[in-house]
Amino acid sequence: MSVDLHPVKKETFNTTEHVNVDPKGYLREVDTYKITDFGLYMARGANHPKFGYLESWLLPQLGLRANIFHFRDGVEERQDFYIDVAEIDRNGDVWTTRDLYVDLISNTGEPIDVQDIDELSAATSAGLITAEEAEKAIDATLTAVEGITRYGDNAMEWLRALGMELTWANDVELTPVA
Repeated sequence: MSVDLHPVKKETFNTTEHVNVDPKGYLREVDTYKITDFGLYMARGANHPKFGYLESWLLPQLGLRANIFHFRDGVEERQDFYIDVAEIDRNGDVWTTRDLYVDLISNTGEPIDVQDIDELSAATSAGLITAEEAEKAIDATLTAVEGITRYGDNAMEWLRALGMELTWANDVELTPVA
């Protein structure tokens, strides 16, 4: 099986200017940023064909980014939370992420689905990330899988037990497709 290898996806979150530079380099206006002692919450519209709104929590202590994609009518995706394993840094009002390839798909009450370990391996072999970064990605993945599993396959219960109370929007307005 061949892996579709891509460079590390980088993203910037500027909380002062209320913008997010997505992995493709597009500048996105952000509706809400909220900084807590454990991370950064972002909510913004998305003109993507599959989803029209994105909410994310950057959790640097865990090396995780928890997301809710608000899908458009007719898009069949089963996920309560899409969790990226990432390197997360903060320099004042600017946060940055480097996606470390591994993704976790969480449906509450069901075993966590770990994806793209093959991409992590290929990216490490190709020199796109270091062995140290790959080790951090594996450690973050194992910690998340163990924690979520221990809390009844409930990602939010696990994070709550760690003192990380993630809040999400009650209602969002989808951005039209570009």
